Amino acid sequence: MTNLNIEDIHKIREEHAVLTRNMAFDEYKAELHNDIKPLLSILKSMKSKRPYSSFERETLNVAEPPAEYKTKKS
Repeated sequence: MTNLNIEDIHKIREEHAVLTRNMAFDEYKAELHNDIKPLLSILKSMKSKRPYSSFERETLNVAEPPAEYKTKKS
């Protein structure tokens, strides 16, 4: 996908509004589902087929130390 500027975004939104203006909600929802189906398939295919081992699962749980805020003394 290329970088979009604000004019491109407004044009896309206007075209979408025209195309969906007379749609019933169920029809809109069905069309939206058909539009996202290819992307959903790609995401599902990228999902790992095997569960993580306990070691991998432990190394994925990473947390940052709590932040310490200094207060201004009066």
